[in-house]
Amino acid sequence: MRRNVNRGNVVFGSLLVVAGLAFVGRLAASTRAEAVDLPAPAREAEISNAKTETAVFAGGCFWGIQAVFQHVKGVVSATSGYAGGSVNNPSYEHVSSGQTGHAESVRVVFDPSVVSYGQLLRVFFSVAHDPTELNRQGPDVGTQYRSALFYMSEDQKTTAEAYIAQLEKAHAFPNRIVTQVAPLKGFYPAEAYHQNYAELHPTEPYIVFNDAPKVANLKKRFPEMYSEKLAAHE
Repeated sequence: MRRNVNRGNVVFGSLLVVAGLAFVGRLAASTRAEAVDLPAPAREAEISNAKTETAVFAGGCFWGIQAVFQHVKGVVSATSGYAGGSVNNPSYEHVSSGQTGHAESVRVVFDPSVVSYGQLLRVFFSVAHDPTELNRQGPDVGTQYRSALFYMSEDQKTTAEAYIAQLEKAHAFPNRIVTQVAPLKGFYPAEAYHQNYAELHPTEPYIVFNDAPKVANLKKRFPEMYSEKLAAHE
């Protein structure tokens, strides 16, 4: 479902007025209310001496993914954008058409001495999205909302694939994980009005029902990783 964000509003606001409380119930039901208790990755990424590393995650609307990672200790910045497609510098409208091959994604710059790539994967699969939904997340449908990990090194690729295999072997989810693991060929930051969207529009119905619960689940499930201070975006 395409979101109309002109002037910072989404189509769900008007739909709530038209459909009333019945729509509210269906929308809330479409969002995973609780985090999934997942094991830590058995294989961790190699220890890096770099001050920062970068990873790109896609799992539905980038507003919620960005909000989750902005509240993880050790994350320096989390930026909403587009990855995985064939068009340079795509616009939101073009990506939303489903014709560019891009997924709404979030580029996460993190301090590996504070939080590891494996720990970020655990957050991603546990609270940020449902990795068993194919080409959709909750009310948003289309390949631009697919679950994907865009790796920037062979080590990230191996770590991601190993964790998915670990979760599948443990039957961590009732359905098969459909997360794509692919090399990052380019990342294009989204328009300014998409950055910090959940933080700037906390009472918007879409945020209330779809994204705020993800941040709440992060705080509940991973209190040692949660930060009240919001990471920046680039």
